Amino acid sequence: QLQLVESGGGLVEPGGSLRLSCTASGFSLRYSAIGWFRQAPGKEREGVSCISSVGGTTNYADSVKGRFTISRDNAKNTVYLQMNSLKPEDTAVYCCAKCTVGSTRYAGSGSWGQGTQVTVSS
Repeated sequence: QLQLVESGGGLVEPGGSLRLSCTASGFSLRYSAIGWFRQAPGKEREGVSCISSVGGTTNYADSVKGRFTISRDNAKNTVYLQMNSLKPEDTAVYCCAKCTVGSTRYAGSGSWGQGTQVTVSS
């Protein structure tokens, strides 16, 4: 069964950091561009970042540029999202999925994980 699994979320104070991980079971991520997406209550899903299959191309939403860094370790079949200088408006459920290289858009195919909750609050 093909499945994406996100982890690393939690409660953090404003200005804090978290690192999210996205792993896959049943298939290899190494041939796919993978992105992070988030959805806050009452809001539409937003593309946060996207990394190409070999990691040479990365893209970020304007709202997270300079604060978030996406990376991948294909040997571990894992994509990461390092989030620094977190703000309350970053609070959302974060999910990973295939993305379109050169953008932060969902690729339109492939499965979604359950997501991991990130809450930024004092």
